[in-house]
Amino acid sequence: MLFHVHMEVRLPADMNPQTAQDLKDRERAYALQLQRDGRWRELWRIVGEYANISIFDVSGNDELHELVSSLPLYPYMKIRVTPLTRHPSRLDGDG
Repeated sequence: MLFHVHMEVRLPADMNPQTAQDLKDRERAYALQLQRDGRWRELWRIVGEYANISIFDVSGNDELHELVSSLPLYPYMKIRVTPLTRHPSRLDGDG
């Protein structure tokens, strides 16, 4: 099942810089792992924001919730999730 996920990161201004860097490093490692195994299909930065738009390909709501809530930056994120389904006018068969 595909999900469009908008993630906006909001780190506290007074967060220790080393703590912030550690969170970012762990976030990157986890995101790369999920991309390699095919569950995090797309990852796009939103220009001018500390935010991204992603496409996840997972078994359903529970798996998505588990993955997203396991992100190291999760406590500092505002997240919006939209389930996706195939559009009948889509040209290719990948979906």
